[in-house]
Amino acid sequence: MTITSGFRLATIAGIEIAIDWSLIIIFTLITVVLATGVFPVWHPGWGLLLCWGTAFMAAVLFFASVLTHELSHALVGRANGVTVRRITLFVFGGMAQMENEPPTWRAELAMTVVGPLTSLGLGFLFLWLGGLLAGPVAITPADPGKMIAALNPAATLFMWLGPVNILLGLFNLVPGFPLDGGRVLRALLWAVTGDLNLATLWASRGGRAFAWLLIGTGFAIILGVHVPVFGGGSLNGLWLAFIGWFLNNAAVMSYEQLRLRTALQGVPVFRLMQTQLTRIAPRTSVEDVIEKHVMESGQRVFPVEDEGRFLGLSSLRDLQTVAAADRAHTPVSACMTPLERLVTVSPDTDSISALALLGSADINQLPVVDQGRCVGMVRREDILKWLSLHMPSAVKQPG
Repeated sequence: MTITSGFRLATIAGIEIAIDWSLIIIFTLITVVLATGVFPVWHPGWGLLLCWGTAFMAAVLFFASVLTHELSHALVGRANGVTVRRITLFVFGGMAQMENEPPTWRAELAMTVVGPLTSLGLGFLFLWLGGLLAGPVAITPADPGKMIAALNPAATLFMWLGPVNILLGLFNLVPGFPLDGGRVLRALLWAVTGDLNLATLWASRGGRAFAWLLIGTGFAIILGVHVPVFGGGSLNGLWLAFIGWFLNNAAVMSYEQLRLRTALQGVPVFRLMQTQLTRIAPRTSVEDVIEKHVMESGQRVFPVEDEGRFLGLSSLRDLQTVAAADRAHTPVSACMTPLERLVTVSPDTDSISALALLGSADINQLPVVDQGRCVGMVRREDILKWLSLHMPSAVKQPG
């Protein structure tokens, strides 16, 4: 799945780190719950500022832990032939966005297991640091609250982060695709069947089954059923059902993305592009373009060429920037988008890469350029037309 909203935070090891706006929701929730409901109970003597400051740092370090988890996926994946250019932190944690599937089941397994192992390692590291920073504390099994209350802010911070990271690592090991455990299951199924598509289908179905189990459990809790581990309360039930809904959608989307890649991988854009294009000279007036080309051809984007040399594109939006009174004497070169500002592809570019470019740049067409000439235009609708004809048979279904 692809998360595209939000903003770029930094680049680490050549991987862009992005923050989705939805992260604000869970970041605020963690901070508020810790500052008002957890730390005041653990430390009745703490002031308001100390509770909120420690809670804020806990939320920051929690998402730093999630980022470390995703970076481990990305770096091991890159070492095994998987391209990961972007990691997005969002409401449910983080996602390393892969541009291609792992080449082998062993690569999938190595890339996947490192994430939960990283979280588990961080969890035990934080517990060790918490104990180290706590110093000598009187152990009172009969009243553990006194022992917790004796912890200083730094020790408290690490003692909270430790179990949370351990739980994160264990939760990700649940065999529900696309969680890490589901990807481990897919790798093992891939090893047994030798078929990535079939393995993904079965792992996706397992992920959906787990998601519906969460949804059902969530509604049971809302109706008053006490479920061990999850506890009770309408808020807990609603949150659990929401997580299940999200995982169900993620499982479906992950499988559909593989089907899409299968249909488009290795299909060069020259097989899909439009070549019958109306091309205009840079000195053509905007009025002539509108009257003679826009209205007659129905074309929305026009390559601007000078003796076969591709200079840029003029779209309806570009033409609209010229006032009606000025269109007769304004050359189209004055309102076109020049070549250096365009996103272009070559004729041999994979269609899956072209589709990714269309999505990331939020545009509807890409000029196909070869040796300085615009040889065609590939549009979203061209790719969708290809998919409608080839995607149903792209993935082998089980009998």
